[in-house]
Amino acid sequence: MADYLPDDAPSTAAMEVMEGEFETGVENARVMLYDVTVQQALDYKEQLEVIDGVSEVTWLDDAVDIKTPLEMVDQNIIETYYLDKNALLSLHIREGDEVAITNAIYELIGEDNALAGGAVDTAVSQQMAGSESAYAALLLVPIIIIILILSTNSWMEPVFFLTAIGVSVLINLGTNIFLSEVSFVTQSVAPILQLAVSLDYAIFLLHSFSDFRNRGEEPTNAMRLAMKRSFPAIAASASTTFFGFMALTFMNFEIGSDLGVNLVKGIVLSFISVMVFLPALTITFYKWIDKTEHKPIVPIFKNIGRRVLKFRIPSIILVFIIVVPAFLAQNNTDFIYGTGEQPDNMRVGKDERAIEEVYGKSTPLVLLVPKGDIAKEEELVQELENVENVSSVLAYVNTVSAAIPPEYLEESMISQFYSDNFARIILNTKTDSEGEEAFAFIDKVKDMAENYYGNDSYVLGESVTLYDMKQTVEADNLVVNILTIVAIALVLLVTFRSISMPIILLLTIQAAVWINLSVPYFMDTSLVYVGYLIVSTVQLAATVDYAILLSEAYKENRKEMPAMKAIKKTINEKIFSILISASILSSVGFILAWTSTNPIVSSIGLLLGRGALLAFILVVFFLPAMLVIFDKLIKVTTWKANFYKEKG
Repeated sequence: MADYLPDDAPSTAAMEVMEGEFETGVENARVMLYDVTVQQALDYKEQLEVIDGVSEVTWLDDAVDIKTPLEMVDQNIIETYYLDKNALLSLHIREGDEVAITNAIYELIGEDNALAGGAVDTAVSQQMAGSESAYAALLLVPIIIIILILSTNSWMEPVFFLTAIGVSVLINLGTNIFLSEVSFVTQSVAPILQLAVSLDYAIFLLHSFSDFRNRGEEPTNAMRLAMKRSFPAIAASASTTFFGFMALTFMNFEIGSDLGVNLVKGIVLSFISVMVFLPALTITFYKWIDKTEHKPIVPIFKNIGRRVLKFRIPSIILVFIIVVPAFLAQNNTDFIYGTGEQPDNMRVGKDERAIEEVYGKSTPLVLLVPKGDIAKEEELVQELENVENVSSVLAYVNTVSAAIPPEYLEESMISQFYSDNFARIILNTKTDSEGEEAFAFIDKVKDMAENYYGNDSYVLGESVTLYDMKQTVEADNLVVNILTIVAIALVLLVTFRSISMPIILLLTIQAAVWINLSVPYFMDTSLVYVGYLIVSTVQLAATVDYAILLSEAYKENRKEMPAMKAIKKTINEKIFSILISASILSSVGFILAWTSTNPIVSSIGLLLGRGALLAFILVVFFLPAMLVIFDKLIKVTTWKANFYKEKG
């Protein structure tokens, strides 16, 4: 995830400096060896150093002279590395090869010892992205087929739907070869999300095709008429989703751009597939649809519009009571900016907890300061050693000696601490990798370094990266949300040629988004911020289709009958289609949440599944009430509304 920070982020600049100055990187993994002697731990250390891609293996012998009896050494230092015969080694795993290297470490340490750290989390995410996507698809496709069978009168129609969208998903995945790389979040989420969001296009087209055939049109002409009639609805639906996903590409935190580009490609390809490939496929094989017809499985919703409208006043009152607290709550949720804790049902989670039980939490920080002034460096190190939450500090001045000039020692002894231009100070801290305490500690270290060296020092490490993520994505939030709302509002303005209709539709869906994102606050749980940011855009872009479908139908019915009669007819006709769309998107979300071990993907899934259900409820209950109550305003603010006038 750190790769997606902007180039001007302080941690990115710091990493570039260190990579240019030092051969080894920041500690990103820890190995705990149970019940070992000092010599056995040293043997393991040597074997770890031999593994290709492992460097900077640090243990007790790097902090003290182990030839000295341990009883004579400061016990606080000893217990940082060797406690109750359990040895804790720190190391750096080369970026890009985490999976192979962690597998080699597991083979060396066996099942009885523990391995944890940021690099291990990355390895797990990389390994699971492909397999979990496949598993989610295996669960999801049968569910979607069942939902589609319930919504159609032919056993073959669902196959046509999935073929048209499936082809566009595969092409989209194939075109990723032209991108330099794709994140595991995108790999896990984008294909399934594309399928769920764009399946509506195929449903719109084939339902129109069936309607015209039922009126006696021959297949080719029925398809021509179906394309003409469904094009505005499909184009409006695709446009809102397209611009919503396009807004993600404006994020400075480039994971949004990575996902946004993939989803935008997917929407364009799905639209082309439905308007070009699906008509050709259907005309060629329409006899298969005829041969596999069956009676409707789900009974027709009769008079449901009348029942729904009984709740119109309570619906409006309830939503307006909830929406303000929901808006405030979703802005005050506790956020996680990394991946959070790994689950206990996986080895990486168990190992993480096992190390914490013995040694507590530990987050390494690296401080780079200008080389040359040994006295100043020693003074800073002594000050750092006395800071709360610092368990140990490794620097030349306290590990070798400030009294020994570096030029008198071998390169291998000083290369860990000195480059041509910088001195490296390694801090082991007791804080979490993120949170108020961790971020306050980073500020403190930066201030201390600045007091000695001005702006010439650099701080880096996992917690510093997460600190920069926090700064970046919080700035992204406002930009992305405004762009999404403005873009979708313009599409709705063109679609409905109305000033009031876009406001009513956006209020409906945005209320669902705020209620959805406020749930973690009221449940006192933390929320992965990347998931929050993406879903606040994706839910709005994907579920506004429900509101468009219902409002478009209402507008047409309103030309022929009074408001109450028009809205009842609209609900009767469209509730089933909206339910099918919401069921598919909700299934996608909940299955992603259920199958993914990656906290980011899982949180996106949970928010998406819950969001689709909330959007359905508000579109069915709140939106009709708003359309009826503001009917006169809509009539006045809509160009060529041509609403029905009662004769009197």
